[in-house]
Amino acid sequence: MRPKDYRFRLLEMIPGLLVWGVLFTSIILSFFEPIWVIVFIILFDLFWLMRVLHFVFYLNMSFRNYKSAITVNWFQKLKDCCAWEKYYHIIFLPTAGESVDVLRTTLNSFIDSNYPKNKMIVIIGGEGRMEKDFLPKAEILQKEYGDKFFRLFVTVHPDGLPDEMRGKGANANWMGHQSQKFVDDLNIQYEDLIVSYFDSDTCVHAQYFSYLTYKYVTHPNPTRASFQPMVLYNNNIWDAPAVMRVTAFGTIFWLLAELMRPERLYTFSSHSMSYKALVDVGFWQKDIVTDDSRIFLQCFFHYDGEYSVEPMYIPVSMDTVMTESYWTGFKSLYKQQRRWAWGVEHLPYMIWNFRNNKKIPFWKKFKHVWNQLEGMFSWASAPILIFVLGRLALYVAEWRNLDTSVLVQNTPSVLSWLMTFSMMGIFVSAFLSLRLLPQLPANQKPWKYSIMILQWIFLPVTLIVFGSIPAIEAQTRLMLGPKYHLGFFVTPKARTESENDGKIAV
Repeated sequence: MRPKDYRFRLLEMIPGLLVWGVLFTSIILSFFEPIWVIVFIILFDLFWLMRVLHFVFYLNMSFRNYKSAITVNWFQKLKDCCAWEKYYHIIFLPTAGESVDVLRTTLNSFIDSNYPKNKMIVIIGGEGRMEKDFLPKAEILQKEYGDKFFRLFVTVHPDGLPDEMRGKGANANWMGHQSQKFVDDLNIQYEDLIVSYFDSDTCVHAQYFSYLTYKYVTHPNPTRASFQPMVLYNNNIWDAPAVMRVTAFGTIFWLLAELMRPERLYTFSSHSMSYKALVDVGFWQKDIVTDDSRIFLQCFFHYDGEYSVEPMYIPVSMDTVMTESYWTGFKSLYKQQRRWAWGVEHLPYMIWNFRNNKKIPFWKKFKHVWNQLEGMFSWASAPILIFVLGRLALYVAEWRNLDTSVLVQNTPSVLSWLMTFSMMGIFVSAFLSLRLLPQLPANQKPWKYSIMILQWIFLPVTLIVFGSIPAIEAQTRLMLGPKYHLGFFVTPKARTESENDGKIAV
């Protein structure tokens, strides 16, 4: 539970104060000391260029690992090296109004995997407030899939339980506690049960469970690790509007590059871990928005820092934001990005728990706080500093007749040079996006591939509108206090006849 302490409130204010402090200072100094701001922006752009080069390097290395991983027969490798038969997979699918077709696509992807289905336990969790909508769907799925897995269970999360926030975390917490009854009745050891916590639209690669089992059984301490797969948003990528696709690929590439740096990894969206660890920490936290990444920190603090996230280069795929109209789609995309940016709520939680834990080394504490704070600050401020405030200071300098300065005269060409080199990231992203696309559906024309390249001209706009602004709003809400805190937003799921039916391109 969130501590009720003014010191915790001060920690919540840090990200917002930092972002607004830098932005306001940059604007004010643009009018009074524009030369200072121009120097700062040039140095910041140079720093960002280094980050782009860093990003491109890790992105390419991670992509190579992915291409290599999908060529291995992981189930055969598992059988050759390990006693794997005692391990079972339990898959949590919390739902909130998704259609039967979306859930069918997810379950079909499990069935199409090359791992024995008699080693899979599937739990579909509905919300009590949507019971009339959920139970008929659950009955259909029970009839169609009940005999396809070792077990298929259905749970209904009661509405209005104390100390809960309406959202996926509360549903998952209920599902977790209910699952203990099933697991104990089945007499399966917690250490032998591998959890996959999936969004309801998650479709797995055919080798996902084989690869995950291999990673789990060969890990020196698998109950002290989460396993983060490569994330794609390919289920409906061909039908989504260009802005949604560019934003989705931005998330894909960021997560793909992060896989190469496991010391920075948190669990995100669909992920896997040990059932033993889940039971030890009491399952997913039920009163926050970002339960998918908080579970890593719950385990990290419970085990006094002896917990890690292992990268997986086999993908899962989910839906890109898409609705019946562009306007509602843009609003949903903004709310989704704002919900992800609400991960800033981990910073005060992290600092608070570090303060009370003397067993975690200082360098680990510093690394996690720095990565979280710097990452959230850059997310909110970098696009605005690069694309907007640098130009503002330059215009003010020219307006005040400071353009006789050598620095001011050369700034446009310097900024242009830095931006040109930074475009390397866009070119690499455009090229890799084509290689990650699923097969072109029959109802799409081949010229759609050219659109997939041209759509990257929207990147500067998406970085600000669906990057900086929702991140600033999230940090501002956290700064202003509980009255302004976010609740959980369920991203609408929409499909057309050209959906890829859960098949992930290889």
